Amino acid sequence: MTHVVTEACIQCKYTDCVDVCPVDCFREGPNFLVIDPDECIDCAVCIPECPVNAILPEEDVPGDQQQYIQINAELAKGWPSITKRKAALPTADEFKDKTGKLDLLVR
Repeated sequence: MTHVVTEACIQCKYTDCVDVCPVDCFREGPNFLVIDPDECIDCAVCIPECPVNAILPEEDVPGDQQQYIQINAELAKGWPSITKRKAALPTADEFKDKTGKLDLLVR
């Protein structure tokens, strides 16, 4: 099983999670992070680091977020690895509690 970055990350992109990942499985896009399912070892250390609770075990992804399992797998193939924490996006505070952000995802 792997972990999945869900909608809450879009337009926020907090990177606290990447500092604790022991296998560098995070990939960075313009306004979203994903987890490479082929690299994730299911250690769960990233989960408590996310200030917007965007990271979930695959089996706990809610029904309305299921598409993010495939989105993570797809985008991880083309996005570069991120291994060091960066500042969140300037829009993070504005978007951290919003839902329905899939159309804002920049691929």
